[in-house]
Amino acid sequence: MVVTGSEPSGKRAERSRRAIVAAARVEFLRDGFDASMDTIAAGAGVSKVTVYNHFGSKDELFTAVISQLGDETSARTMDAAEAFLTDATDLRTALSDAARSMIASITAPDVLALRNLMTGELRRFPELGRTWQRRGPARFAAYFADWVREQTALGRLDVPDPEVATVQYYGLTVYPHLVAASLGDGIPGELADRLIIAAVDMFLTRYEPR
Repeated sequence: MVVTGSEPSGKRAERSRRAIVAAARVEFLRDGFDASMDTIAAGAGVSKVTVYNHFGSKDELFTAVISQLGDETSARTMDAAEAFLTDATDLRTALSDAARSMIASITAPDVLALRNLMTGELRRFPELGRTWQRRGPARFAAYFADWVREQTALGRLDVPDPEVATVQYYGLTVYPHLVAASLGDGIPGELADRLIIAAVDMFLTRYEPR
């Protein structure tokens, strides 16, 4: 079903659009891409026609839900990184706390569930993966690479290749938790913290000035 014409506008339309996306998020989490548009409309408190007036197809609605999640996750991750790393006085503590906060953000149950759903639908929506990468990991990578350049200029780190260092930090601290959580089980709390501490130790051992 596709409804043509101009997209609804105004405050009431915006409220309806937000309600539709919120309801769709719930239904996609529960039923995957097989979620019923009738059920989504009922959850949003609007008619099915209204859903299609805002989103011309289920594909478009699914894309909107995943894009919103990507933006939310990216914002939380960037806020966490910037809160601990910007103007940090103790690099070891800052790097450890930033990792803990980012891990909490990207392993939140709804984030993981929708991320796994998106991954399963990449054949149908190949651009979604690229969009997620640009809006999330790529933003953090650019910020962190600039941060290590700044720390190197200040003489607090010695990083010859910021891009490699960025991948190493993310891979050592965040990625093990993301993999474990995406497979249905997270890393136990005490081991998780030991992993973070060891990862930051490895990173600083490699990049602290000698």
